[in-house]
Amino acid sequence: MTGCVFCDVISGAAPAHRVWEDDATVAFLDRRPVFHGHVLLVPRLHVETLPELPQDHLTPLFGVAQRISTAVVEALGAQGSFVAMNNVVSQSVPHLHVHVVPRTKGDGLRGFFWPRTAYANDAEAAEVARRISRALGSNSTGG
Repeated sequence: MTGCVFCDVISGAAPAHRVWEDDATVAFLDRRPVFHGHVLLVPRLHVETLPELPQDHLTPLFGVAQRISTAVVEALGAQGSFVAMNNVVSQSVPHLHVHVVPRTKGDGLRGFFWPRTAYANDAEAAEVARRISRALGSNSTGG
């Protein structure tokens, strides 16, 4: 879809640190992560909200979300993960996306207040993406 930043990432027109891609989905690091390793998972099909996603796309999307929630823990030494999705309210990009955020006890995340951090540089972001991609195994892109 023209003008959608996530569609641009999917097509390769916009840069992103991809950690996964397959025929139905693309996953990449959030540019303004809650914590390092915060991944956004999007369906290749442009829909704005979960209710718009065709039912036959649900299993591919959430199957990958499940894998990523395991991979961020394994790759980054987290104790768990937070998986979330907004529909319209607080949805800064109008393209359905699943947030997968690595969590550690005492990390400071309280409720839905998400303080944002930044990667020190592109090399640091690339390294985090590579680690998550490696943990995901096949279909990972790592760059």
